[in-house]
Amino acid sequence: MTFWRPDPALIRRPAYLSLADQFARAIHDGRLENGARLPTHRQLADELHLSVQTVSRAYEELIRRGLVSGEIGRGTFVQTQRREPEPPYLPERLGEVIDLSILKPVCEPMHLERMKQALAWLSENISSGAALSFRPNVVFPRHRAVAVEWLRRCGLSVSPQNVSLTNGATAGMTVALMSVAPPGSTVATEAIGHHTLRPLATYLGFNLEGLPIDDDGLVPEALDEACRQSDIRAVFVQPSVINPTATLMNAGRREAIAAVARKHDIAIIENDVLGPLVEERAPPVAAYAPERTLYVTSFTKIVIPGLRIGYLVAPDRYVAAVANRHLVSNWMATPMVAEIASKWVADGTALELVNWQRAALHRRHAIAAELLAGTSFRAHRDGLHVWLPLPENRSEESFVSQARLQGVAIAPGSSFRTSDAPWSPAVRISLGSTDEAELRSGLGVIAKLLMGDPELLLLAI
Repeated sequence: MTFWRPDPALIRRPAYLSLADQFARAIHDGRLENGARLPTHRQLADELHLSVQTVSRAYEELIRRGLVSGEIGRGTFVQTQRREPEPPYLPERLGEVIDLSILKPVCEPMHLERMKQALAWLSENISSGAALSFRPNVVFPRHRAVAVEWLRRCGLSVSPQNVSLTNGATAGMTVALMSVAPPGSTVATEAIGHHTLRPLATYLGFNLEGLPIDDDGLVPEALDEACRQSDIRAVFVQPSVINPTATLMNAGRREAIAAVARKHDIAIIENDVLGPLVEERAPPVAAYAPERTLYVTSFTKIVIPGLRIGYLVAPDRYVAAVANRHLVSNWMATPMVAEIASKWVADGTALELVNWQRAALHRRHAIAAELLAGTSFRAHRDGLHVWLPLPENRSEESFVSQARLQGVAIAPGSSFRTSDAPWSPAVRISLGSTDEAELRSGLGVIAKLLMGDPELLLLAI
């Protein structure tokens, strides 16, 4: 069989990045199969009349993208089946980089001072149960009662017996999925959804089916059809702005999703981590189908990142399953963090910080609207990010790499794909992960890359 080779006529400067993009397209198109051995650095350099250093940099870029692996003494091989998925954000902030890849709330020194004050209060007021007990039912009755008040601000009226405290939304999501989706079953979700769902499906052994979305979110007719064609056990939705496309689902759509779930007797898992941060929204999906919805919310993205505590509301039919799976996976939420969260909910600090966050985000969105004017970006003024579709002729991987070379990290949109349907390239840009000056600078780089010739911009470095 003839081995695919890059076309030297298509190589543009910077040559290493152009060469890496050719390999990436060949791998994605199936012209280079998993396990195929790439030419040696010297061999390819001679064929393309490039330096060995240029080829080496191209191979390093492919390794960074997770498309090939280098094995000492054997060579470089196509690796389309990754051992572990890469997160859409930078795992570490290395060097001088404006990190717009990780989804964070706006934070200022005031937030650290509030946490220091809370820890000082905790040192004098921690209960014996929080410090000494192993039993969740002993530690958390008071916290569940406080949770009911916060959940009312989220649009839900629930009983304390239906609330579990979790170490944030990710723990709540995982427990909810474990409770309703046994191995071998199928969970439906938005075609562009939560980036942890694919790996969770692999780890927990359920199938994931990404369904079409529109400007109002998940399409109810698509969910109905999927339930008729497949053994769908649950649907996972993010109706309130936290989804990658920053969509706010209207009341009619939420009610329609609830109706389809009721018709086919499937569970609903609702991720609502922004809670009361999003104003003028419809009630949660859980309010339309309380008998089958597992509702997840938390404080991490709306109050302060270190307040890693959340609430998982389960209907009566799932309360025992949730309690058991939470015990085996987490045992219980961290009591001392729960103490701080409960104090802040009760004394109004949590809501004060949410209101502060909303005002800060409004300023960030004004900056984004100014610098990204003329582009087709999607956003909601109460959300933490911008979703920026790219022109069809722009490679998503190349665009992310070019931004990174200019000191700006952004999240590739394909990290949020849950469907194998045709894909339109896009990126997610966090607005809260840095200060306003860096945000303005980073958005400026992105706008220039989008509007101009990225090759010319890179040559100017």
